[in-house]
Amino acid sequence: MSGSELAHTNDIQHLYSNHHGWLRGWLRSRLGCSETAADLTQDTFVKVLLRDTSTTSIREPRAYLTHIARSLMINHWRRRDIEQAYLQALMLLPEPESPSPEHQELILETLYEIDAALDSLPSDVRQAFLLAQLEGMKYRDIAARLAVSEITIKRYIKRALVQCMLVME
Repeated sequence: MSGSELAHTNDIQHLYSNHHGWLRGWLRSRLGCSETAADLTQDTFVKVLLRDTSTTSIREPRAYLTHIARSLMINHWRRRDIEQAYLQALMLLPEPESPSPEHQELILETLYEIDAALDSLPSDVRQAFLLAQLEGMKYRDIAARLAVSEITIKRYIKRALVQCMLVME
């Protein structure tokens, strides 16, 4: 291990030992679940560890850690909401049509990936796509709602579909 790698490891250890308990408590107070708080605390420090930046240059370590943890917490909530919606949809299916547990996991992972792909799009593009796909709105109605032309809505839908198709590959 080189000198810079050793210094980085020592920086991470110092950051971890000084802030792990605090961060876990901060997450627990927001999540109401100590197990999820512990998982997200570890995930936060893994993200810090994987970054190439020196932790000694961090002026406000708690603000830095909460920024990362907040992002992970939002992602956790989004995944939970997707899973709940999927499970509710499954309950509407007759028993013989319900997919196997393995297939359910594959579907959930695909839904998470599609959600992330759509989230990376500009909000108007995402909104137009969701209005068309989930609400069944006509392009002209979406155009009126978003105050853009119908051709723009067609471009938006195409862009969102391409994003989704990239996930499916």
